[in-house]
Amino acid sequence: MNPELSYPLASKPDPAATLEVVPGVHWIRMPLPFALDHINLWLLEDGDAWTIVDTGLNTETTKGLWQHLFDERFAGRPVRRMIVTHFHPDHAGLAGWLSETLGVELWMTQAEWLHARMIQSDTGDAAIAALVSSFRRAGCASDFLNHINAQGIAYAERTSPLPRAYHRLRDRDTVTINGDIWRVIVGTGHAPEHACLYCETRDLLISGDQVIPRISPNVGVYHWEPEANPLADFLATIDRLLELPARTLVLPSHNEPFHGLHTRLRQLAAHHQARLDDLHADMASPKTAMTLARTLFRRPLDEHQTGFAIAETLAHLHLLRARGQIRRDQDADGIHLYARAP
Repeated sequence: MNPELSYPLASKPDPAATLEVVPGVHWIRMPLPFALDHINLWLLEDGDAWTIVDTGLNTETTKGLWQHLFDERFAGRPVRRMIVTHFHPDHAGLAGWLSETLGVELWMTQAEWLHARMIQSDTGDAAIAALVSSFRRAGCASDFLNHINAQGIAYAERTSPLPRAYHRLRDRDTVTINGDIWRVIVGTGHAPEHACLYCETRDLLISGDQVIPRISPNVGVYHWEPEANPLADFLATIDRLLELPARTLVLPSHNEPFHGLHTRLRQLAAHHQARLDDLHADMASPKTAMTLARTLFRRPLDEHQTGFAIAETLAHLHLLRARGQIRRDQDADGIHLYARAP
């Protein structure tokens, strides 16, 4: 536990159950088959209906848990809308299946819906080659590149096809749920147009992956936007969220609901600055992103975690480069090398 934060709930819900966090707001905790082994979803009472926030991964296990909730928890009340915070598969994975099964409309920001649709449809050899090429430029060894080439792009398998139509959410939009007004706050850096939901009258923030109490959200550079600077965007979102009241109860997508929003935001900013400092100190001579990833991630990593580690390292390198603190060169094999700026 993060000792500087407080966690008001003494227990967690079982996967096939819900736990009421505050009146009318229910916590669902679904399993994930990764090192990060769960995701939090939210079920909001909405008059004579429900609003769902996020969906879980596209697996038979998750579908079965949802079906159990339909039968045992929904009490015959329909679902009015389904809000998805961002395109990552643990959040949007069953959006298409739930939309079809329940006949419910998907609410999502435009960039997140487009990203999901794009990656679901772009899974062929050319897409895999672009992914492998991005890891090759980062200095990855042939065994990892072979693994990526054999695995392909798993996004389509982890998500059910998204609906062809959706209800667009924009920054500062408001959604009325059970008489309460929730304001959309778009965050960037972790995802292109991540929708957080803030209810001022109830001091609640559904933060998605933008703010998590005990892990740092992944902020990475990916092959579809190889020159992106997502860490600058993420730090700018921290400044925006600091405008919310410190007393806000945060409902994150991983770990537990917590108090201490301002403390956690400052911890995240300090964490990234420390990583920037560590990288800069380690670049007396030119190094690849793969080599520098070991500066930031010293524990053993599996292939799944290695991909995220490289993406995160690139995000920090791109911000250092944008600040003029480092330079990037390219060797004869097309491998990018990073060193301190003269």
